[in-house]
Amino acid sequence: MRRAWIWVVVAAFVCVSGLAAADEKPSGTVSMESKSVALGVGVSWGDGKLHYKGKTYTFSIKGLSVIDLGVSKVSARGKVYHLNRAEDFAGNYAAAEAGAAVGGGMGVVTLKNQNGVVMELSSTQTGVKLTAAGEGLDVKLK
Repeated sequence: MRRAWIWVVVAAFVCVSGLAAADEKPSGTVSMESKSVALGVGVSWGDGKLHYKGKTYTFSIKGLSVIDLGVSKVSARGKVYHLNRAEDFAGNYAAAEAGAAVGGGMGVVTLKNQNGVVMELSSTQTGVKLTAAGEGLDVKLK
């Protein structure tokens, strides 16, 4: 429970501190595939690719979501902002803006890590997943 409150506080701080401006040029792009299983506290895992300065970096993801129900597969693509070094991409990301579900299993979310790196992701989700609280995501470069 304490960890869930930490994520809520981090997410609130990130929302106040500002995110990527609409006219700002992205540092790179990202794509990822993740699976999630949940009954109460949910766990998700997966892999992805970061495209930054002409190179492709692979990474693994592990996440925690609070009060979930269901099994789902998520594919996400998006833009990365405020990335000065590839190493800064790794870290713990908190939901900087509330995720929104759009028709047909589509969703959007903005995440920010401790290095100030921002990911704006659009995702496609299959299966059923109900989320009642903020989510966190741990990214590790391979």
